[in-house]
Order: sequence, then C-alpha cells, then structure tokens
Amino acid sequence: MYSRSSEPVQFERDCAAVMVPQGDSVTLPAGSYGYITQALGGSYTVFVEGNLFRIAGKDADAIGKEPPESLNLPEGAGDDEVEALVWKQLRTCFDPEIPFNIVDLGLVYEANLKRRDDGKREVEVKMTLTAPGCGMGEILVDDVRSKLEMIPTIAEADVELVFDPPWGRHMMSEAARLETGML
Repeated sequence: MYSRSSEPVQFERDCAAVMVPQGDSVTLPAGSYGYITQALGGSYTVFVEGNLFRIAGKDADAIGKEPPESLNLPEGAGDDEVEALVWKQLRTCFDPEIPFNIVDLGLVYEANLKRRDDGKREVEVKMTLTAPGCGMGEILVDDVRSKLEMIPTIAEADVELVFDPPWGRHMMSEAARLETGML
C-alpha cells in the first residue's frame, strides 16, 4: 500500500520509531498526533512535530494499522520458489524518504541462496545506498535482514552494505527512472 496523502494518526501506545534521515531510535509516546506520509512495504513514515519517523510493520497497531501477514511457502518448496520469495520480500523494503523499493532503486547488487546441512537455507545479500552517508543505512539493512528471515526455511540472512561499485541512477529500473523523472 502506498499513501500519497497525509492521513492523520494518533499513537495508541508508546511506539519505537526511527528518526528519518538521521537513523536515531526514539520512542513516540501514546497520544502523539501525526500524519502518515508514506505507507509502503508494511512500514510507515509519519510526520510528527516537524520530524519524519519510520514505524516498523510490527508496530503498525500503535497507529491503528494491521501488521503485515506472515509468509507461507508450499510444503517442500524448492530453491527457485524460495528465491522468488526472497526477491518479492526485497521489493517490500523501501527507503523511508523515497517511494520506490530497494530493488527498483538498484540498491540490491546480489542475493544468493545457500542450503545448509540441516535443510534450512541462508541468503547472502549485497546492497548499497543512494548516498554513502545516509543515516538510514543500518535501518535499511536491518529491514532487509528481518524481512528475509520471515521467509519459511530461511534460517539466516547475511546483509552486507557495500559501496563498490558506487550507486548511480542508471542502476534504477526503467519504471523508477520514469516515475522520478531521472531518465
């Protein structure tokens, strides 16, 4: 779901949040008022008292929203099905300031699936940021890791932040470049 509007919200309980773009963790107290400025990938960007904050999907109830549904895989799903779900999950990860997923932004350089001896899987991801000094870098890495580890059979997601090669707008999907006017 994407919201271009400014839907008003009141926090129903104290809620963990991350300040955008600084990346500082804060707690927004119950009773605070704000506006949802972006609702993508199961998380929310809210404007409260002159600042932007990212609210994780698991805390959606604090602003009267439903948390994301759990993921399912068919019994005995093969690596191809799991890899497809990995890429689907990566497309639910968004920069809190930019309404495009990290795959279409060209921030994911690779995602490799490995089978472990115990039958579980690991996924290794190499990704970058649009700007190396972005305060949201570790927040995005944690978002990717937690969303990938929600996939049944994925025991561990190793997400590495790299800056070589440096990101450029040519790495964006054509749709993202068209939408942003960055052709």
